[in-house]
Amino acid sequence: MSDDGDDGVHQARDAERLKALEERLAQARRDDRLTPPGMDKFAHANQAWRMVIELVAGLAVGFGVGFGLDRLLGTTPILLVIFIFLGFAAGVKTMLRTAAEMGRAATGTGPAKPADDRPAGDPAKDERD
Repeated sequence: MSDDGDDGVHQARDAERLKALEERLAQARRDDRLTPPGMDKFAHANQAWRMVIELVAGLAVGFGVGFGLDRLLGTTPILLVIFIFLGFAAGVKTMLRTAAEMGRAATGTGPAKPADDRPAGDPAKDERD
């Protein structure tokens, strides 16, 4: 039965060690030296690859649609060329939207709220009406 007393001592010691570990973890999370300012080390590379993939995906979709329509309709590769340009434009548009989103995230500003979403008692909306 003396083992039961030892178990209680071990449990109390384990609880104290767990509490100390949680405090150290909380301190480490608050420590500004562990988190670089702005972004982590690979965030810029991830963003660059995301934008490249968006452009390539737009081109690939345009190529696939153009090639498929050319094969289906039996036309010369005119639809292929048209849809490659459309896919390129869509990829660039997506890249620009992503770049704007990343710029807003870096500065800490969110997307602009449309004027129609303002509360009913908003004086700016009442002045327009």
